[in-house]
Amino acid sequence: MTIAVALLAGALAVGWLVPGVLRRADLRRRDPLLLIVAWLISMAGVVLAAAAGVLLLLTPGHGAGAPLLVLIDRCWSAVQHGSPPRVEEFAGLLGLALLGAFAVRLVVVSSRGARRRARKRQENLSLLRLAARKETGPPDTLWLAHDRPLAFSMAGRPGVVVATEGLTRHLDDHAVAAVLTHEQAHLAGRHHLLVATADALRAALPFVPLFTQAPRAIRELAELAADTAAVRHCGPAAVRTALQKVSSHGAPSASLAMAQEAVDLRLARLRHGSVPPGGLRRAISCGITGVTAAALPFLTGAVLLLLITLVSCR
Repeated sequence: MTIAVALLAGALAVGWLVPGVLRRADLRRRDPLLLIVAWLISMAGVVLAAAAGVLLLLTPGHGAGAPLLVLIDRCWSAVQHGSPPRVEEFAGLLGLALLGAFAVRLVVVSSRGARRRARKRQENLSLLRLAARKETGPPDTLWLAHDRPLAFSMAGRPGVVVATEGLTRHLDDHAVAAVLTHEQAHLAGRHHLLVATADALRAALPFVPLFTQAPRAIRELAELAADTAAVRHCGPAAVRTALQKVSSHGAPSASLAMAQEAVDLRLARLRHGSVPPGGLRRAISCGITGVTAAALPFLTGAVLLLLITLVSCR
């Protein structure tokens, strides 16, 4: 039981403490993709550690364990005879019920969100295609006859970029290319799906800071990641010009727009002149970050277990 409690405590500690650590990262210098990986894999690690702790509670004596129905029968028999069930069994069944409720809520929220986004996307695209001039991609770009410089991307199969002709009137060619590259990076990086995943996890566990703070953080990091892709292809000056002149007013709520999130932070990052990392270096860094984030709840639980052992031996 001690190992199980340590794992559950480790999951709770990571769920409450890690957001503060990630929030303190200097986004002017750090690769945003690494932080996206850290947020998402940390959430997965918390869920896995909690599930492992519950399974251990359902394994009496840390042996081979008993089937779930047998454990339920033991608890019910104990109650019928007027005696409380064993703490381990009762806690394990309670934890299993909570995990089951989390899984069901996650599936329901995810499916509802996916249907709602698909319906809104279809409605928006139906209207946009009536008024827009289509430029074949990939991805396809829909050009609207509007003077305000605006661009946003909409996920789907296939994803599309929507832009106004005001971009070409108010921005030079390099800045227009930076805007389009930024929006294409959202689609290529599946940033809409990452944001939707974070939103679903927040709805399923709305009381854990790691889950409640993740959607906004990932939205900001997705914009920084798209800026990084645009800088790599068009240079920081073009991205800076585009960010200062493009508007996000009028973009649908389910889209990702060039000037929608953390504009001041992104301009500061561009002024700082951070160099986009290479592909191999980024892949290695993301792998290390993902393994560390997934293992952190288990490592925290191991440290807590060590402390409990030392205290009990004194």
